[in-house]
Amino acid sequence: MTANEDKTRQKETILLVDDEPMNLDVTRELLESLGYRVYLAASGQKALAVFMEKREEIDLVILDMIMPGISGGETFDRLRKIDPGVRVLLSSGYSLMGQAQEILDRGCNGFLQKPFHLRKLSEKVREMMDVPIN
Repeated sequence: MTANEDKTRQKETILLVDDEPMNLDVTRELLESLGYRVYLAASGQKALAVFMEKREEIDLVILDMIMPGISGGETFDRLRKIDPGVRVLLSSGYSLMGQAQEILDRGCNGFLQKPFHLRKLSEKVREMMDVPIN
């Protein structure tokens, strides 16, 4: 990583949404080790509240697909109503078939299969950050 890339990442912020505390903690640590600032949300409802408050700072949302209450798909739809250009990376232990594909077809920017390793997370996040905002 060049000094310039490191400076860029220090300014990039991710909203991480997952209902599993261990996933939140581990993924936050991985993202922070890559130089990103991270906001956490343990539910779709919390994600929407954080996004409403911090949306000018948030460059990417990493969104768990399966959550109690407001699902990942519904959270995605509501985020897009708030900001049609929001970048969203869907994350799930389930395959890309079915519900995940439906969310991608509605405009979600990408998919990351759980469990993932640091390298895959780093590559996918960088790919999403480099996608121009609509």
